[in-house]
Amino acid sequence: MKKSEVYLNDYAALCRDADKLNPELFEKYEVQRGLRDKNGNGVVTGLTNISRIDSFKMVDGVKTPCEGKLWYRGYDCIELVKGFKGKNFGFEEVAYLLLFGKLPDKQQLKQFRDILADHRTLPTNFTRDVIMKAPSNDIMNSLTRSVLTLASYDKNCNDTSIENVLRQCINLISVFPMLSVYGYHAYNHYQNDESMYIHRPVRKLSTAENLLMMLRPDKEYTELEAKVLDIALVLHMEHGGGNNSTFTTRVVTSSGSDTYSVVAAALSSLKGPKHGGANIKVVEMMRDIESNVSDWADEDAVRDYLRKIMNKDAFDRKGLIYGMGHAVYSLSDPRAQVFKSFVEQLAVAKGRNKDFALYSMIERLAPQVIAEKARIYKGVSANVDFYSGFVYSMLEIPLEMYTPIFAIARIVGWSAHRIEELINMDKIIRPAYKSVMGEREYLDIEVRR
Repeated sequence: MKKSEVYLNDYAALCRDADKLNPELFEKYEVQRGLRDKNGNGVVTGLTNISRIDSFKMVDGVKTPCEGKLWYRGYDCIELVKGFKGKNFGFEEVAYLLLFGKLPDKQQLKQFRDILADHRTLPTNFTRDVIMKAPSNDIMNSLTRSVLTLASYDKNCNDTSIENVLRQCINLISVFPMLSVYGYHAYNHYQNDESMYIHRPVRKLSTAENLLMMLRPDKEYTELEAKVLDIALVLHMEHGGGNNSTFTTRVVTSSGSDTYSVVAAALSSLKGPKHGGANIKVVEMMRDIESNVSDWADEDAVRDYLRKIMNKDAFDRKGLIYGMGHAVYSLSDPRAQVFKSFVEQLAVAKGRNKDFALYSMIERLAPQVIAEKARIYKGVSANVDFYSGFVYSMLEIPLEMYTPIFAIARIVGWSAHRIEELINMDKIIRPAYKSVMGEREYLDIEVRR
C-alpha cells in the first residue's frame, strides 16, 4: 500500500471523528432528517400544479393509510394509461400534459410529435467527438457529460426566459434516448469488444419504439414490447416535487443556473442507488434468490431466504428487501399496480411465467417478513422498481441502461418543474442547518497535540 493511501485512511478516520453527530441532537433541535418527520411526512417546501401523490386520507379526523394514487396535472395516472388505446403510445401525450398543463387534441399531439422529431438530432460529429471518447460503464455519467457538453453548442445557454428554457427542455427530452443508447454502445464496443451500432432515430416512431430500435442490433421489436416500455416511461415520468432529483432541479433552478447545469445536477441525484438505481438492486437480489432457492414454488423456502436477507445473512448483507416499501406510499404504489398487468402479459409472451410467479410470491411474502423484523409506521408494498427491472430484463435491455431509461422518462418531469420554478421563483432555496459545535480557543501550532 502506498504511503499516501495510508494517510488517506487516517484522514478518513479523522473525518468520521470530526463529523459524527449525536443522533439525539436531531430530536433535541427538532430537525427533520431527510426533510421527513418521524411519521414519514415530508416537510412542505413548495407548491406545484404538476403532480400529486396520495397515500393517506382523513377518516374521522385520523390520518389513515389508503391505496396510493398518483395524479398528473389532476389526472389519475391509471386512467391516463387506460386511455392509450390501440396502437397509440402515451409518452408524447403525457409529456405534453406535464409541460403545458392540459391533454392535447389530435392536431396538438401531432404537432408536438413533429417538434420532438425535429429535435432528435445532435450537433455535427457530437457522437464521435463526445460520446465515443472515454466511454464509461456508468452510462449515467456518460449522459451527464453529454448534457454538459451540449451547453457549449447552445449560443443562448444562459438565457432563462421561459421561451428559451422550453426550447432547451424539448431538445433534451428528444435527444436523451440517443445520448443514452449511443453511450451504452460506445462502452459496449470499446470496453466489452462488441460490435458498434449507431442507429439513427426514425421520425415516425414513438420515443419507446425509437429507444428499442436504436438499442437492438437488428432494430426489431414487437408492438407489445414497445407498448410495455412506453407505459414504463409514462409511469416514471413524474412523481411529485419532493423526490430527490426533482427537488434538486428546483434547488439549482432557484439559483438562476442554466438548463444544462440543472439537468446535470438532477442526473447526478437520480443515479444514486437510493433513487433511480433501485431497480438494479431488485434484479441483482432476484438473481441471488433464484440461485439460492432450489424450488421457486416453495413458499417456506422463499420466506426463509427473505428472512436471511432481512437479517443481513444473505445477498448484499444490507438487511433490505429491495423494491419493497416507499418513502410516501403505504398500502400500495399505483405505478406498480398498473404496471403489473402489463408485466404479466410480457412474461407470458416471453415464456417467463416461472419468473413472474416468483416475483408475485415475493411481492406477497416480503411485507410479512419485513413486518416481523422492522417496526413500521405504515404499510409496506411493492414499489414500481420491483417490477421495472424485471420488465427491462424481459426486453433484453442491458443492466447499464436501467437508470438511463428512468432519466429518459424523468427529464419530462424535471423540465416541467424547472419551468414552474422559474415562473414562480422569487427567492433562492436555502434551508437552514443548526450548528452544534461549541466555541474553541485558538492554539499556536507549536503547542497543538
